[in-house]
Amino acid sequence: MTSATPVGDAYPYLRAASAGIRHHSRTLAPRDQHPASAADRAHLDVLHAHLTALHQLLDQLAESTRPPHPAAGRQLATAHTRLWQATAAVHDAFHLLPVAEASSAGTDCQPDRLPEGPPVLTICQRHRAAGHVVRRKTTPSDLNTPAPGHTTTCAQ
Repeated sequence: MTSATPVGDAYPYLRAASAGIRHHSRTLAPRDQHPASAADRAHLDVLHAHLTALHQLLDQLAESTRPPHPAAGRQLATAHTRLWQATAAVHDAFHLLPVAEASSAGTDCQPDRLPEGPPVLTICQRHRAAGHVVRRKTTPSDLNTPAPGHTTTCAQ
């Protein structure tokens, strides 16, 4: 029996998020007269928010897929780990970028100074919360293992 919802309409919010990323990527692409703009802290903060939301979705998919389809669940769990590595790299890049003059006070990763933390450190709060989930489900050796090669066959 087939689903009544067409595949293209099954996940409208996820499709909209993907379309937004494609649009943003096109606007950042270098043009003949305009060089690509460099990432700034605000840009990386928004990207980090997207990655952590995607990380949470992938975690839920891996958990629900693992019982009926163990091999697919393991692959999704591996993707979950790799996505965390990308999220951590974006967080690190955020802290390597220069701080704007207006928000130069308190830019260390210490969100516990204020209940909500300084606005520039919301990325750190988000990263800590996601990291807590990762540490409960992933071993340090898994996080440091390089990505494996492609192990399935794809239909061309």
